[in-house]
Amino acid sequence: MYVAFGAAMADVKRYGTLEVPLRLRNAPTALMKGLGYGEGYRYAHDEPEAYAAGERYFPDGMEPARYYEPVERGLEIRIREALGRLRAIK
Repeated sequence: MYVAFGAAMADVKRYGTLEVPLRLRNAPTALMKGLGYGEGYRYAHDEPEAYAAGERYFPDGMEPARYYEPVERGLEIRIREALGRLRAIK
């Protein structure tokens, strides 16, 4: 947690405040829907393996980062294996 938080904070300093991509924004009103909020969003639980392969959740202009890397012990071994299977789907 400490390492992941530090890496995330470094990215905040590097990139500053970036806009949330429109496809990830909630569209509770007709105006927001008309502006494109939520358009093209893929709900992961409707996808095979409950994983939206290839979907980007980072703001445009920011390179995707991995803040959490499971270690080779305990439950994290299984988490590492599951993440590896999902990454192979892309």
